[in-house]
Amino acid sequence: MLLRIHPLVAAMALVFSSSAFSQTAAHTGTPDQVMDNVLVRASRTDGIAAQSDSVSNEQVRTQRPATSDTATLLKDVPGVSLNSAGGVSSLPAIHGLADDRLRIKVDGMDLISACANHMNSPLSYIDPSNVEQIKVYTGITPVSVGGDSIGGSIIVKSREPRFARAGEGLLTSGELGTFYRSNGNAWGVNAAAAIANENLSLTYSGSTAESQNYKSAKAFKNDVLATYTTAGSHLIPGDEVASTAYKAENHALGLAYRLDKHLLELKLGYQHIPYQGFPNQHMDMTDNKSTQVNLAYTGKYDWGKLEARAYHEETKHEMNFMEDKMYWYGSTANPVMIPGMPMNTEGKNSGLVVKAEINHSERDLFRVGGEYQRYRLNDWWPASFGYDAGGNMTGGMQPNTFWNINNGQRDRFDLFGEWEAAWTARWTTQIGIRSSTVMMNADEIQGYNTTATYAGTTEGKAGYFNAAERSRTDHNIDLSALARYTPDANQSYEGGYSRKTRSPSLYERYTWSNGMMAMTMNNWVNDGNGYRGNLDLKPEVAHTVSFTGDWHGADKNSWGVKATPYYSYVENYIDAACDTTVRACTSTQYNYLKLVNQDARLFGIDLSGYMALGRIAGIGDFTARGIIAYVDGKNLTTGDNLYNIMPLNARLAIDHRLGNWSTTVEEQLVSAKNDVSSVRNETKTGGYALLNLRGSYTWKNLRFDFGIENAFDKQYSLPLGGAYIGQGKTMSLGGTNTTWTSTGNPPLGYTVPGMGRSLYVGMNVKF
Repeated sequence: MLLRIHPLVAAMALVFSSSAFSQTAAHTGTPDQVMDNVLVRASRTDGIAAQSDSVSNEQVRTQRPATSDTATLLKDVPGVSLNSAGGVSSLPAIHGLADDRLRIKVDGMDLISACANHMNSPLSYIDPSNVEQIKVYTGITPVSVGGDSIGGSIIVKSREPRFARAGEGLLTSGELGTFYRSNGNAWGVNAAAAIANENLSLTYSGSTAESQNYKSAKAFKNDVLATYTTAGSHLIPGDEVASTAYKAENHALGLAYRLDKHLLELKLGYQHIPYQGFPNQHMDMTDNKSTQVNLAYTGKYDWGKLEARAYHEETKHEMNFMEDKMYWYGSTANPVMIPGMPMNTEGKNSGLVVKAEINHSERDLFRVGGEYQRYRLNDWWPASFGYDAGGNMTGGMQPNTFWNINNGQRDRFDLFGEWEAAWTARWTTQIGIRSSTVMMNADEIQGYNTTATYAGTTEGKAGYFNAAERSRTDHNIDLSALARYTPDANQSYEGGYSRKTRSPSLYERYTWSNGMMAMTMNNWVNDGNGYRGNLDLKPEVAHTVSFTGDWHGADKNSWGVKATPYYSYVENYIDAACDTTVRACTSTQYNYLKLVNQDARLFGIDLSGYMALGRIAGIGDFTARGIIAYVDGKNLTTGDNLYNIMPLNARLAIDHRLGNWSTTVEEQLVSAKNDVSSVRNETKTGGYALLNLRGSYTWKNLRFDFGIENAFDKQYSLPLGGAYIGQGKTMSLGGTNTTWTSTGNPPLGYTVPGMGRSLYVGMNVKF
């Protein structure tokens, strides 16, 4: 599908290759603005790629009033796309690889989704108002920041501790902020405070955000009739995207002690999400509590730097139906009502990290380290009783508690070493190796009852799983090799190879049942199908080659163009196949699938660039920027397309600044998604173009932000939004209907629509 590009956008595209990052043009006579040290970086290594691209502090601050989802702060990073989920729980994807295939660290903690539907994604545990720095490794990820992943790495840091200068006395500071967004009536507040002397610092940050269901630009479905009011069904307008409401609260307390070149930090975190709807899931999050304890040491020595960290995080998570979803079965005249389908999860995640950076000589830098992560998971579903029209108890989800995973165990031990050498002023190399041992196990499980009929003769039954050898140990090796050549101040070239390995998750290995209901309740890819795991899955191994050419002005402000082509071949890629022990798969309904190892490949290119357009006296400075990204994914074993691959897309913008005013005009262009996964019955989406307008004004310590997202109120489908099953009888996978009816069955073929026009305002004051 061809997209109509506005003349302004076409002109910009001729001037520069699109860019993911804005670089503010030098401006003469414009007063400097002091911003928080909030930085999003997209670098391929810490040392070898010193010219890391960045989103300016101003741009990140501008995004905060427009989103409560930290993952969306990455939308301007080349090669990054977002798999839509709940309002604060998007899953970032790097070059087509997402979720568990990425390494995501928040304040040094490797966080894991403790949910059969991955509703509590790692980046959902920190609010955008508390983010100070993000680094994104999209190319050849060095072993020092990789591990247990085959895609890139995302490293998020919260606010750093502040200390008083020598002789300054007691330092106190604070910050208050609020926002409102028209679509969904979303609102929130955030606060931060700090008190410190030269050696001791105490900080606090907190936030709350909530929203009702958002609306698309126009109706995208027929109204579901409120036939079964006793089951909680209600009439939802055709333009309302059901199950998109949310509320989230975050609190963080930090205590830091600094002495000379040594820093000791203790961070305590608490999160509570009382509810969060998911339009592409059969269930919703009805409660999520997380507590975090994070102790870290950093010391600088004559020989280099030493870092050590110990952390513990616990998550208690509950799923059930929110008001937009219902469940019933039986005949229309005599329906059996299910008042709820509770699903409970508890995850305990502990880790220890020790690493050192050793300056061996002017040429040689070594990084060495070790990591240990201990993860425990319980996933159980209390019995749920149904009642027919006569009030008689019925239904198969009783009388026992269903154990999806019982005492799941995943222990990981890693050692790594990395050597970086600056051979000349122009040539730098880096090589590294990481050894990882992953040990997994789970205890015996049980179904809702011992007489329940599971499909097949052996596979998928509780007895079969309990009798099987469930202990697994994987010995994984990662390798990385990079070289960088910088012939002059206007250009640099960087390329390399990596071998990266990821062991399956607990859900991928130990979800055992091929009962239809249980499989429906296991789905972490948002496609509407039902899933079960596979004890015999092998680790994924990705072989990646990548090259980056970077051309820019000597000042790195006037102009720049960057191109990064890449290719990955993945052995034992964990994909889906039809589970014929349940029923035959068809193209007219949601299906029941099992996980299998197959081979896959992905390739693509990221183009980015910026150009200072100049300054007009009395009007201000102008900078053009943008990105173009393309990725293609194929299952080499079956010939099918990989699921949830972002189509060709671009983001083009012009930034303007005059004194304390700044504005942005942005065009987002997405091509049609026609290459879809057949095994998952993935739905194609059309191309679209959106216009976003943003602005801000700063006066002393007060800042105002305002903007319009989707200014022309365009109707579109989210290409990575998955299947729309946000309302009605969401647990039914048997229907073949293609339109909404009074039965409440969500039909196959509906995608999650994007948000219609939304106006937002935000205010922040520092004191």
